[in-house]
Amino acid sequence: MRAKVAIAVVLVAVTGYAVADSVDLVPGVLTFAAPARPAPSPRPTPSDPALLAPDPVLAPLSPQAPMPSPAGVARVLRPLLRAPTLGPQVTAYVADAVTGDVLLDDGAQRPMIPASNAKLLTGAAVLSTVGGQTRLVTKVVQGASPDEIVLVGGGDMLLGTGRSSSAVAGRAGLADLAASVASKLRAAGQRRIVVRFDDSLFSGPNVSPRWLPGDVATGYTGRVAALGLATDRARPGNPSSADPAMTAATAFANALRAVGVDVVGSPQRTVAAGDSAVLGQVESAPVAEILELALLESDNALAEVLAHLTAHAMGRRTTFQDSAVAVLDEVQELGLDIGATRLVDGSGLGRGSQVPARVLGDVLLMAASPAHPRLRPLLEGLPVAGFTGTLADRFAIAATRPAAGIVRAKTGTLTGAGALAGTTVDRDGRLLVFVLMADRLPLGDTTAAQLAFDQLGAAMTACGCR
Repeated sequence: MRAKVAIAVVLVAVTGYAVADSVDLVPGVLTFAAPARPAPSPRPTPSDPALLAPDPVLAPLSPQAPMPSPAGVARVLRPLLRAPTLGPQVTAYVADAVTGDVLLDDGAQRPMIPASNAKLLTGAAVLSTVGGQTRLVTKVVQGASPDEIVLVGGGDMLLGTGRSSSAVAGRAGLADLAASVASKLRAAGQRRIVVRFDDSLFSGPNVSPRWLPGDVATGYTGRVAALGLATDRARPGNPSSADPAMTAATAFANALRAVGVDVVGSPQRTVAAGDSAVLGQVESAPVAEILELALLESDNALAEVLAHLTAHAMGRRTTFQDSAVAVLDEVQELGLDIGATRLVDGSGLGRGSQVPARVLGDVLLMAASPAHPRLRPLLEGLPVAGFTGTLADRFAIAATRPAAGIVRAKTGTLTGAGALAGTTVDRDGRLLVFVLMADRLPLGDTTAAQLAFDQLGAAMTACGCR
């Protein structure tokens, strides 16, 4: 049963953002004051405790702000939805974030290829189960013998090779971990050791059977493990290593050598005993910040890590398939009607996932609700049109530029399919949730489809639609 989400607060309209670092800093929200437009001001990052209370982040909506009408929204958007560049199968969902009232349902119940918009479901699930403030712990424990230590992965694939830092990628530094462990070893009189590593938190292969081999080989996604290096993240043209956990363990062994520990041989896999003494540990950035990075850059491997962590938190097996099922089960547990939704992974990269636009829209509505503060980082982490992440170079032409800095949305692109889902604030100061999906793009032309989606986003932003 669908539940309308009653929302007491909404995001205010924005006109521009002070952007320092698209990975670690969230762009600022501006207060809209027509006709003058104020200068940008910073807002809390997703890890800020202020997010637990909505007021510092979400400003009250003026009671004078008129709500769009379904007829007005349809009049403006339906002609744009029929753009030839979107192909014959397009769905759209628009809802008012205050009342939850549906303003446009154009095939929104039909299951569609979500592409990377599947990450919205994963984000909601991991925030609900693991929690946005949770930090992933990478620790070193005593091994089976005095001269053996074990590096135990807690799901952090953004480990730094040097000192810990303030960045999301590299927050937990192996140099700091090595220094802490070396101090304990010296105190125990142990100067010659062997290094083992335990990556058993995640089970199954480190590549989804639903992924195309070429996507891994070309760096479109990385392999997924319970520990890995930020420097080993996959990039187009620069794939990750075949064994990220081994790569991280080798880096840790080298960090120990750098502080004077005699490490014998190469790291090997093992499973640490649950009651082993802890010799040192480092912590990741909060999960909310990791999610933000995954959404901003549409990082498939990071999204899968978050799905695996969701499954672990629910007591499930942590394979790709089981993690996808866990994500969907948790979304349903939140009280949402998932309809005919099907997920084959947590990132949307694998073919076979089907999600109705309405389900994505309902997740976004729930994330905006003060009744679900744990989900709010899902909105905070969305790319900002024209400024950050996968929307940094979009909304750039004259017809769409007025919506830059106002539209916040997750992009989605696969061959033949595209999507854009997020929020905007219309001309009258009303927060709208929207989902746009097309999965039969002519000749697979995703670039033209992206422009069509941007035009739809700009039309919603410019319209009072009454």
